[in-house]
Amino acid sequence: MKGAAPPIEHYFDLGRLSQAEQSVTIAPDAQALARIASWTDVVAVTALTAEVALRKQSASQFLAVFRLSADIVQNCVASLEPMTTHIARDFTRVLHFAAAPYRLTLTPEPLDLTAEDGPEEIESLRFDLAGPVLEELVLAIDPYPRKPGVAFQPPEGVGVAPERPDNPFAVLKSLKTPP
Repeated sequence: MKGAAPPIEHYFDLGRLSQAEQSVTIAPDAQALARIASWTDVVAVTALTAEVALRKQSASQFLAVFRLSADIVQNCVASLEPMTTHIARDFTRVLHFAAAPYRLTLTPEPLDLTAEDGPEEIESLRFDLAGPVLEELVLAIDPYPRKPGVAFQPPEGVGVAPERPDNPFAVLKSLKTPP
C-alpha cells in the first residue's frame, strides 16, 4: 500500500438503519479502480463489486455481511507476464457503537480459539463500508502470483555456485602469504 489514505470511501449512516435488512452495493468507477490498483501495488484492478447486507441487531450493535468480487492483474513472479486473478470472498463484521455501553456477560465463558473475533468497536454511526472491503481485498491478493504450469528457469550460467572449500579455514590458509 503506497499511501496511507484509502483509495475509496463509502460511508453509511448506521443510525438510520431500521430492523429490516438493507442492502448496499459498492462498485467503484474506472478512476477509483486505478487508485485501488496503485494503493494495493498491483498492475490493475479491472473489476470490483461488494454487496453489503446491513442489519440492526440492537440499539448499539449492527451486522454487516459482505460479498466481495474482484478481478486483478498482477505480474507472474516466474515469467513476469501479466496474469488475471479472480477474488471472491464472503465475510461478516459485527459492529458495536462504542458510545453505548457494551454489556459483558457476568459469567465468563470458556475461551474458544476457533471462534471469530468479537464485535468491532466503532466510534461513530457514520461507518465507512469500503474499509473492510479494502482490508479483505489486500488479504486476498497473492504476494507471489504464478501462472499455472510456469516454473522459474534461470539463464544458463547464472546461479551456478563456485566450488566451496572443504572448511572455512581453507580460505584463510589461501590468504596467508609465505614469509
